[in-house]
Amino acid sequence: MGEIFSPGKLMLTSEYFAMDGALVLAVPTKLGQEFYFEEKYDGKSLIFWEAYHQNKLWLKAVIDYKNWQIIETNITSSAEFILKTLKNVQSLSTIKFKNDFTYHLKTNLQFPADYGLGSSSTLMTNLAEWAEIDPFRLNSISLGGSGYDIAVAKEKSAVLFQSKPEITYERTNFNPSFKDELIFIHLNQKQDSRQGINFYKSKTKSQKLVDEFSNLTRNILVCNELGNFSELMLIHEQQISKFLEIPTVRERFFADIPVFVKSLGAWGGDFVMSSKFDGFEDYFWEKGFRTIFNWKDLISL
Repeated sequence: MGEIFSPGKLMLTSEYFAMDGALVLAVPTKLGQEFYFEEKYDGKSLIFWEAYHQNKLWLKAVIDYKNWQIIETNITSSAEFILKTLKNVQSLSTIKFKNDFTYHLKTNLQFPADYGLGSSSTLMTNLAEWAEIDPFRLNSISLGGSGYDIAVAKEKSAVLFQSKPEITYERTNFNPSFKDELIFIHLNQKQDSRQGINFYKSKTKSQKLVDEFSNLTRNILVCNELGNFSELMLIHEQQISKFLEIPTVRERFFADIPVFVKSLGAWGGDFVMSSKFDGFEDYFWEKGFRTIFNWKDLISL
């Protein structure tokens, strides 16, 4: 049985504006998704799909890919998404789902699904590597979004990413001297990225504003002092808050915090980034936020 692994991701800058070409800084996480595959020729044209969340079976499906029908499953809506995605794999690939093979495909998500670290993007990346197809194309027709998360999963590195005028990305060395002072706090809920994206798309934005976020990303990348980094993060939050007309996460949950708090990805859920201060663990625990990671425990750099 073969195996492929893709890391999860965290978007540190330019959330939402990534779709309009703002420069994004994103980093990989130690937790990701494993993909196991086995195939044999038996003339049956079947896919046996098993998806695990932290080694516990979540989704099971048997798919007839000759007729693209679900023969059996325990979660119909999720199996329909897998069928659609695998059908897209077939359309893009010259080697998979062509010759009546039976495929045994298994995934294992290493982090809770509500962490928002990229369960879908790691799946797209793993499938694309297995089928020898373009992961950005598979992601575009199966999910949508800017594709920054695909770049992180593919490169297994911090990346600078832009979606326009065309997708471009490069590995970058993001290793701030103050990284041990940074922490990541989960907000106990998964934000619906698509809902957030649709809301963002409904608003009129200017190229000037897109460029401002690109400049913030460049400044954040080369920042070597925590105080300056904190100021840039506060500016970033205030700019998006003003544009979306939504309070910042700091205003909503942490008004009395003595340090910066930065949303990561779609606003309202998933992880936020902050920095350590005296009694920070008790502070977050008392507010009900008890999943706290240090940089070295979460980020794979």
